[in-house]
Amino acid sequence: MERTLITVPPAIPMVALVGAGDSNINIIEAAFPSVAMTVRGNEITLRGPHIDCLALEKLFAEMMVVIRSGQALTTDAVKRSIDMLAADPIEHPAEVLSLNIVSNRGRTIRPKTANQKHYVDAIDENTITFGIGPAGTGKTYLAMAKAVAALQAKKVNRIILTRPAVEAGEKLGFLPGTLTEKIDPYLRPLFDALHDMIDPDSIPRLMQSGVIEVAPLAFMRGRTLNDSFIILDEAQNTTPEQMKMFLTRLGFGSKMVITGDVTQVDLPNGSKSGLRIIRDILGALDDISFIELTADDVVRHRLIGDIVKAYDAFDAAVQVPRNIRNS
Repeated sequence: MERTLITVPPAIPMVALVGAGDSNINIIEAAFPSVAMTVRGNEITLRGPHIDCLALEKLFAEMMVVIRSGQALTTDAVKRSIDMLAADPIEHPAEVLSLNIVSNRGRTIRPKTANQKHYVDAIDENTITFGIGPAGTGKTYLAMAKAVAALQAKKVNRIILTRPAVEAGEKLGFLPGTLTEKIDPYLRPLFDALHDMIDPDSIPRLMQSGVIEVAPLAFMRGRTLNDSFIILDEAQNTTPEQMKMFLTRLGFGSKMVITGDVTQVDLPNGSKSGLRIIRDILGALDDISFIELTADDVVRHRLIGDIVKAYDAFDAAVQVPRNIRNS
């Protein structure tokens, strides 16, 4: 057994570190049951195995850096920090949780998991980035944040947001209103994210001037998109032909981010998804990155991650008997 003393600098409020009602400490104690922790004043005493005390020293050091960056240290952030430090290779929570992408009305958008930071870094480093993963992993939201940041930094002249309207052939014509009103339900999630990142009063002006464009995928045909940040959302609902059409719209000075979940294909008549085969086609090319997000990257309600994992386990259990029968 080892005794380790951690002294917290006066600049860091203890309540920010230990959490309201010791909520952060409770999370840490549950993750490290072999270590006894005592908090007195600005000192934290650890008693336990050397390797666990060493891990906790690293954890508290990372937590203090996060607090210094101005971010509130929630219990969720503490849980994710523990997971990052236990990963192989080790990820540094402070580098992930203190990375500011864009700020609006006092709210700053940051990655919350190591995989999300890899995704954000890939967008910076590549011309085309594919973000593939289940709902709630932030793949579209973070891409939008990077687009707004690029526009604010004048790295691009416009943002183009698009997604396929997969039911257009069946149901769109029966909806009332103009074409814009008919396609609005398909594009509404993109508008919602946009309102979180840009002053809502300025969005109509930016759209009217063409600085921001939100349109169905079919509207991209025949265009060359220069000096633009282009996001294709719900890409699992593109056919291989549509995916090729979209990718070949790339112009000079532009970036593309393609997001989707290959487990939620809504194409009719068993049509093949362009997103499912794209890695086989483009995986060997330079300046194109594929980032896989998982249930561990879900940042919505905690149950969503559990739901995604449950579906994955069910699909795996069903697939094994099928393979046995076919062998």
